Amino acid sequence: MIKSELVLKIAEANPHLYQRDIENIVNAILDEIVSAMAKGDRVELRGFGAFSVKARPARIGRNPRTGAHVPVDEKFVPFFKTGKDMRLRLNKSTA
Repeated sequence: MIKSELVLKIAEANPHLYQRDIENIVNAILDEIVSAMAKGDRVELRGFGAFSVKARPARIGRNPRTGAHVPVDEKFVPFFKTGKDMRLRLNKSTA
């Protein structure tokens, strides 16, 4: 599902709201999550999961084409851990 599909789903479930307002709300939520993560904060949505940032240290990599050693800078990557409720709902059909 992409963001526009999410907005349409919410609009269908809430016909009393304007689609442009729903889009602004979804964008505001996503922007706040990104801003918090950019500051290094953890964002937890109970029942859904937690977004956090993990640091990957600098290392020496290898160019697969030439085999030459290449320095790879330190970087920060987003990380998502599912909540217990989501895991249970996803695995309910297989149990």
